[in-house]
Amino acid sequence: MLKKDLRSHYKLRRASISDIALLSSSLSIAKASLKLPIWSHQYYHLFLTISEQKEINTSFILSILQGKNKNIVVPKVVGKGILKHYLLTNSTILQKNRWNVPEPVKGCEVALSKIDIVFVPLIAFDRLGNRVGYGKGFYDRFLSECRADVKKIGLSLFEAEEAITDVSENDIPLDYCITPNNIYSF
Repeated sequence: MLKKDLRSHYKLRRASISDIALLSSSLSIAKASLKLPIWSHQYYHLFLTISEQKEINTSFILSILQGKNKNIVVPKVVGKGILKHYLLTNSTILQKNRWNVPEPVKGCEVALSKIDIVFVPLIAFDRLGNRVGYGKGFYDRFLSECRADVKKIGLSLFEAEEAITDVSENDIPLDYCITPNNIYSF
């Protein structure tokens, strides 16, 4: 299926999810993340939820990271298709940008070379680890600049599609994807 068709289909499916089902699914995904072999690292990049898009609530994963005393890195849009990455601390002030993404107003920038694990937002994914995002390319650009050994973990409310038919050479595949019912390894 084409990315644009998957994007439309899954945005509609997301819109129909109840708040209770979304919270339950988000908690299941966070619990499942504990089964992955990723917890010996120090720097974890986490996207913050766009609640208006009915994205997975990443606050549960955030709590796990805080409980394990990990360094949490969050993105900020600083230009067309460009993200900078900041350490999330107790004093970090968050503000929603024009896409309703909560992001730090300012803070301590983290070098990409330090990031070990990236939790990746997505709308859909396939059995090969390809993902469909919002179509702006922010994460593909960011992931292409990370170390080769960075683990990329998608978080999805829905199960894998058979195939995304218009994958490009710039698309960066996932290493894992967690859904409420499964963990996919690629």
